[in-house]
Amino acid sequence: MARRYDPERRDRLVGAAIRVVAAGGIGALSHRAVAAEADVPLGSTTYHFKTLDDLLVAALRRTARDWLDGLAAWERDSDPGAPLAGQLAARIEEWLAGDRTRLELEYELYLAALRRPAVRPIAAECVEETVAVVRRRTDDDASARAVVHYLDGLLIQVLITGRPFDRDEVHTALSALAPGRTGSP
Repeated sequence: MARRYDPERRDRLVGAAIRVVAAGGIGALSHRAVAAEADVPLGSTTYHFKTLDDLLVAALRRTARDWLDGLAAWERDSDPGAPLAGQLAARIEEWLAGDRTRLELEYELYLAALRRPAVRPIAAECVEETVAVVRRRTDDDASARAVVHYLDGLLIQVLITGRPFDRDEVHTALSALAPGRTGSP
């Protein structure tokens, strides 16, 4: 049987891995589940991704890139003279409004780095790029890092506990973390 030319197969497998994790969590990720989701032979997944960690790294790279591209677009489109605290609190509120499936997926893949060392460099790169975006709107690196740490902690806690988002509380916290250029609402 002739081999079918399929230049997008690797990319489709990454998309399938993301859908598998979104539907069933990291524990559902397997070469077999991804092959079934992508409607390709099992051998295709192991050809392109020798290990599950390789597949997980590719999935995290894609979701991290999507996250970072969205954050960069937000920063590019935001008013550089407006207070960061108010703008970022509004953005967080948007992320948490409605369907949280994508945000849950992003954090599930991000937190996979706790148990899977192969994923740690991608998670660390994502943190550093997020800090770089926030740094452009703060007075110093320490403030930017504090804002990113707060952002991660807040989003994880809201996703896990279902606690309602309190824009005023978040604005106050962001203003305290990066007072130089965050101003008041």
